Amino acid sequence: MGRGKIVIKKIENLSSRQVTFCKRRNGLFKKAQELSVLCDAQVGVIIFSSTGRLYEFANTKMEDILTKYNNKGTESSAPEPSEDLEETDTDTEKSQPEQDANEVMDETEMLRLTLMRMMGKDLDGLSFKDLQQMEDKLAEGILAIKSKKEQKALTENEILRKELNEMRQNYLTPILTSNPLDWRSSSLKSTTKSVDQENEHFADTSLQLRLSSDFGRKRKAPKIESSTSPESASQVASE
Repeated sequence: MGRGKIVIKKIENLSSRQVTFCKRRNGLFKKAQELSVLCDAQVGVIIFSSTGRLYEFANTKMEDILTKYNNKGTESSAPEPSEDLEETDTDTEKSQPEQDANEVMDETEMLRLTLMRMMGKDLDGLSFKDLQQMEDKLAEGILAIKSKKEQKALTENEILRKELNEMRQNYLTPILTSNPLDWRSSSLKSTTKSVDQENEHFADTSLQLRLSSDFGRKRKAPKIESSTSPESASQVASE
């Protein structure tokens, strides 16, 4: 399936227009340089942006190209090769810092625009495909952030656990090393006390059971005497 034809018209969105300008300008300068090298031609490109900033490219001195253009192709006196080479190098040295500064400013603007779009702003100039790609990147970023957050939580919990164990060891070790007998005797006393309490509880329970059984037998004895009393009375009467 062939690629759709791009409609050439003015880009309304300011940020998208600046990004497109930077990309197309760099591409134009690259093509101009290739043309000058491949065809041994004198090439000069002058561009003014919508904000009035000047961008230019020339494989030789821009003044020589403009002079030749103004003279409509009339050949001027050719300078000596050494002088021409020296002037060209000097002009290149002067224009190179300016080009580097412009490229840095353009890259900064592109990064700012990308950041704004990641925050959900300046999305008017994007197509459906661009929005889908941005959504996929954001989803991947969220998953990566969640995974990293979980790893950090596990690591911090492990560090806290180790610190707690170290605090316990630092607190108990001096006590055990300074007074080991006191520590053992106190532990033995606490154990003996708990055993004595259990024995006392068992003795109290046994005593309560004995008292309850004796009381039951005492209540049964009068019933036996009352049941035998009529017989004894009849025997006494017969005698």
